[in-house]
Amino acid sequence: MRDLSAETFRQHLLEKYSLPAKARARFENASSSTSTRPLRELWEATDLSASDFADEVSDYFGVVRLSLPQLLAATPCLDGFSRRFLRESTIFPVRAPNGNYRLAVADPSDTAAIRAAEIVFGAPVEVAVASFEDITTVLDQRIEADDAANDKAANGPSQQSDDDIESLRDLASGAPVVRALNDLLERAVELRASDIHIEPFRTGLVIRMRVDGLLRAIPAPNIPPQALISRVKILAGLNIAERRLPQDGAARVRVSRAELDVRVATMPTQHSESAVIRLLPRDRGLLEMSKLGLAPRDEGIMTRLLALPHGMIVVTGPTGSGKTTTLATMLSILNEPTRKILTIEDPVEYEIPGINQSQVKPSIGLTFATAMRSFVRQDPDVIMVGEIRDAETAHIAIHAALTGHLVLTTLHTETAAAAVPRLIDLGIEGFLLKSTLRAVVAQRLVRVLCDRCKVPHRLTAEDVEKDPRFAVIGFAAGEVVHEAGGCERCGGTGYRGRNGVFEILEMSDDVRKLVGPQTDSHTVDTAAMKGGMTTMLEDAVRKCRAGLTTVPEVFRVTTVR
Repeated sequence: MRDLSAETFRQHLLEKYSLPAKARARFENASSSTSTRPLRELWEATDLSASDFADEVSDYFGVVRLSLPQLLAATPCLDGFSRRFLRESTIFPVRAPNGNYRLAVADPSDTAAIRAAEIVFGAPVEVAVASFEDITTVLDQRIEADDAANDKAANGPSQQSDDDIESLRDLASGAPVVRALNDLLERAVELRASDIHIEPFRTGLVIRMRVDGLLRAIPAPNIPPQALISRVKILAGLNIAERRLPQDGAARVRVSRAELDVRVATMPTQHSESAVIRLLPRDRGLLEMSKLGLAPRDEGIMTRLLALPHGMIVVTGPTGSGKTTTLATMLSILNEPTRKILTIEDPVEYEIPGINQSQVKPSIGLTFATAMRSFVRQDPDVIMVGEIRDAETAHIAIHAALTGHLVLTTLHTETAAAAVPRLIDLGIEGFLLKSTLRAVVAQRLVRVLCDRCKVPHRLTAEDVEKDPRFAVIGFAAGEVVHEAGGCERCGGTGYRGRNGVFEILEMSDDVRKLVGPQTDSHTVDTAAMKGGMTTMLEDAVRKCRAGLTTVPEVFRVTTVR
């Protein structure tokens, strides 16, 4: 092995690589005699990848080079070593194939770390070289595996020392990890993503972003998964030492000149923790009713409903179907100085000046039900409750509507008609429902075709015959629809943005007659359609024929009846 000197290695790199003046000056300042981590500073001063730098170290010092798969396959020998020491020194002690002790190091010039390992083992060690990133990754995985094994054996919480927690905090606060998270946030803003999913698996880290309602995989940064998760938790003010329980947090960040509210939710998984970051741009304006995607007839119905002095309007649909945006649009229309409006939400996604908005906090007893009880003593004109989740909230909302308030809320049902039996299942008596429920709005979101690259397509007989749903929804051979193309503007997907498809069930006299203990959604649906209700499927087909979306999108978000 050559002279174990960072200084001679620095000179070697300067002779081998031609660096720009600025980079050369930074490089020459690295590896000072007072530095405690000379080779790391040298690496960070170059443009070399961690792997290429490790190759240079191995070649120059004449030390065996180990790859990440080799490190993962080796038998670790971590007993007797402080986790903080292993991470700070970037070393990974293992058994060599011949049975001797081997020390994988990123910096062979760190003789103090090598000597310390020999003292722990009480025997000489073979030195091998691996990259800074590979050693950090394998240390993170092995230490997490040890924690999980200890948890299982003890059937109790993992015991992490203050040193371990501080070391993890230092790792998460390092420049590579901070830069990786910032890059992810910038990429999300660029793609117009609503969520970032950070998911560790045995094979490595997976990053996916939800764009226009669908997840899209993107390249993951080459950093330890737990370091990135910890950075996210620090950002959201969460406890980085707690890995056994789900946590929720929030923060406000500025990314690419855009100010964002971020909501973070973590979940323990088999391979460490996963995290989801919800991105809520603070400067997004409220939509006008005409831009929600309502047909002219449905827009007129909605305007008429919002003019009612009291009663309950329910918006239904699954998570991510745009219910919150629809409710916020309704509130912005109702928001006048002559009205007092109170909301209880989980979370508050749109901040609307002039409206008193509250967020549920179950940890202190502030639930939808408890907030609603207080609301009726605040002299409101309009109440918005983010979701009816239980019988208690349903009863309070009904009674608020009965006593002269306009109540807006949401339910999770597949169709507008299904909201009626659902409320009855929650214990609302038929006569109360007849008196208070004014309408149910069901909705979904379809992706909108990119105007620059959408492609017209004339349906063939083969298209129609291979899928019977074409005939059911009224498409015939020879009809022109549009398909997704793909360009730079839409990121190659062929879609850009989303639009709502709706059905509005008004509680007409014919529908009210059907409300009772045995009410079923099919009967209500049939009566509503006889009364002129446009279904979500019909609305989606209309948008498809207008060239706003595609047939696959219609099939994806609606049910062919």
